[in-house]
Amino acid sequence: MTLFGRTLGGEEIASLVFLLAALVLWIAVYRGERGWARWFKRWEGDRKARREAELAMDKGDAPPPRDAPRGPWG
Repeated sequence: MTLFGRTLGGEEIASLVFLLAALVLWIAVYRGERGWARWFKRWEGDRKARREAELAMDKGDAPPPRDAPRGPWG
């Protein structure tokens, strides 16, 4: 096999295959981590909103509007 004018042997082809496999694995792990972080931020925001609503009901205040920012993530 020739790549960029250089003939590649079996070891070099295997190295490229393993490098590409590592890249695919890294991308999959990164996407999973990013999805977990999104889920956690959403969960934390919902938890804080529920807690604020409970506290507002205990004090007798009106609940905050739905579109009000919730926590540091918005």
